[in-house]
Amino acid sequence: MWDDAFPSFLIGLREGLEAGLIVSILVATLVRAGARSRLAQVWTGVLAAIALALSFGAVLTFTAASLSATAQEAFGGTLSVIAVAFVTAMVFWMRRSAHSLSGEIKDKVTGALGMGAGVLVVTSFLAVGREGLETALFLWTTAQAAGESAGPLTGAAIGLVLAAALCWGLYRRVLRINLTRFFTATGAVLIVIAAGVLGYGLRDLQEGGVLPGHTSYAFDLSGSIDAGAWYSTLVQGVLNLTPTMTWLQVIGYGGYLAVVMTLFVRGVRERTPRRVPTGAPTRVGTETAESAGATEPTEATVPAAQPAQASRRRPAWVVPVAVVTVPALIAGAAVLFGRPKPAAAETVAVSEKECGKGFSAPKPGRQTFQMHNTGDKTSEVYLVDPATNAVYGEVEGLAPGTTRALVATVAGGTYAWRCVPSSGPAVTSKAVRVSGGGTAQAVVPVSEQDLAGPLQQYKAYVDKGLATLVGQTRTLAADIKGGHLGKARGDWLTAHLTYSSLGAAYGTFEDFDQKINGRADGLPGGVHDKDFAGFHRVEYGLWHGESAASLTAPAQQLAAEVEGLQKAFPHQDFDPSDLPLRAHEILENTLQFELTGDTDEGSGTNLATADANLAGTRELLTVLRPLLTTRAPHLLPTVDADVARLQSLLDAARHGGAWTPVTRLDATSRAQINGATGQLLEDLSPVPDLLEIRKSA
Repeated sequence: MWDDAFPSFLIGLREGLEAGLIVSILVATLVRAGARSRLAQVWTGVLAAIALALSFGAVLTFTAASLSATAQEAFGGTLSVIAVAFVTAMVFWMRRSAHSLSGEIKDKVTGALGMGAGVLVVTSFLAVGREGLETALFLWTTAQAAGESAGPLTGAAIGLVLAAALCWGLYRRVLRINLTRFFTATGAVLIVIAAGVLGYGLRDLQEGGVLPGHTSYAFDLSGSIDAGAWYSTLVQGVLNLTPTMTWLQVIGYGGYLAVVMTLFVRGVRERTPRRVPTGAPTRVGTETAESAGATEPTEATVPAAQPAQASRRRPAWVVPVAVVTVPALIAGAAVLFGRPKPAAAETVAVSEKECGKGFSAPKPGRQTFQMHNTGDKTSEVYLVDPATNAVYGEVEGLAPGTTRALVATVAGGTYAWRCVPSSGPAVTSKAVRVSGGGTAQAVVPVSEQDLAGPLQQYKAYVDKGLATLVGQTRTLAADIKGGHLGKARGDWLTAHLTYSSLGAAYGTFEDFDQKINGRADGLPGGVHDKDFAGFHRVEYGLWHGESAASLTAPAQQLAAEVEGLQKAFPHQDFDPSDLPLRAHEILENTLQFELTGDTDEGSGTNLATADANLAGTRELLTVLRPLLTTRAPHLLPTVDADVARLQSLLDAARHGGAWTPVTRLDATSRAQINGATGQLLEDLSPVPDLLEIRKSA
């Protein structure tokens, strides 16, 4: 998570320190002017600025969520570019103003002391509000780039807490920090991070259709760089550099970095420290803790505090409550009145007789439909294109009398509802036409007939594998019975890998899988339990010095169970929907069991098993490829690259006929294998939804 957290940590620390220094100067000036009674006005302005920043973030989040997928990309990209502009301006402003910040703030406070309470509130609000808005915008942008990661918010929180601690130390005069150097160093780092945010924003604008060239790649290193490795994750999270980037991203990133960093470095070099005459009082600046109020101002420069007339006319709590509440109310109003009411309020009937009742042509964009089952049967309901049967959204298992929300993105086109009761025919509603631009992603449905061909191909693959496995387990049992335990270890690995490559059929094997490949986990006696059987029982004995006599019965039992499975498999019910599910689950189990070493009973061959599982996944993708190619043409090239990357990493752990045990992998190799497997799992995750069997009318 640190890779996503660091940019936000830096912005939180820097902006928090800027705002904190300003507040410290305000407070110190009032305290030394004998105007402690006016401190409440400062804190009121500060709270108002915080409320404004939080409200701004809420409005951004709601606005993005209310847009279509394409519009979200354009919106996010635009704000990314704006955030870069703000951060760039902030970096240069602080470089120029650091040496005179304290004096400027004190001058403003001095002037405000002679006026009403509102002036001091506004002074503190404006001084802190800019930092709050910049922080909210930049954090929103980095959070969008990080997806579901909590890293940006965590990093920002840590940065703000650390900034508060530093400001307290400066105010209490227990710390001395060269703030000019601090803001110079962090400014240079922020320029590099902002270049990455700009590249990310330009990519969003391309995907949103605002800018051209979304398929014009400057480079594509996805086949040679491990995207799941720690170093790749760190570079992508901190710098927003990805293995694949378009020409516009590269030009924007490089151009911004070259121009802005050159101007920034030149400005730093041209600044010369001001010479202070001997004996003259030191000018207030950020080089010392005076920026937090370390030097006493002379009494002559600060007029006595004048009580505000307004405080006599209204309670003291009115202004603080008002300035904190108003931004929140405005944000709430924007969310409330900006919500697309027609789509959100539309209730659609689901039943055999009333399917689609209440459905009218919605507006383009992200819509919410309340699906109410008015019939007497549990139903599934799909929002479809009636011409192609493409599915835009669905609700499964809607019980009679219940209502559930269905959220879908609607663009220009034709839409209808398809109600599929638990028994009886599917019903399709009258179609409506939606006018407007944009695009909406849909899934072309798959029927049992579509999966019939791939299922037969895979069953033939399993039949062939089981026939091979029968001979291998017989050889294993014969070698153990003859006392050839050294040869039996090789036989065991050969047979176990054959079985492991049949992963998509495990759910069909019924009880045979537990007898053939069951683990000792959960058994009362563990590896010594009488019910511990199959490959792992034989593995434990072969690599823990058991005699041939004690292993003969378990090996013969294993061979018998494999023969039983071979005879039973042609008559077992192989659910076609298992194929798309197993495309993801085989390697999910590999990551959970093999790559943790959990299933190693002494042979140290978990990586060999992972290799066999990958072979089984590859075979499964081969039979599903025609269906996936027409539904997600960009998915398979990505998955193929992931498979090749993981295969290369596994091959590196193989030395002739021996495999490096998982527990003996160095930290880098283990992280690479886990990362590559995780990346492949992520890219395979859409397969079950893409190839889910859906009933047509």
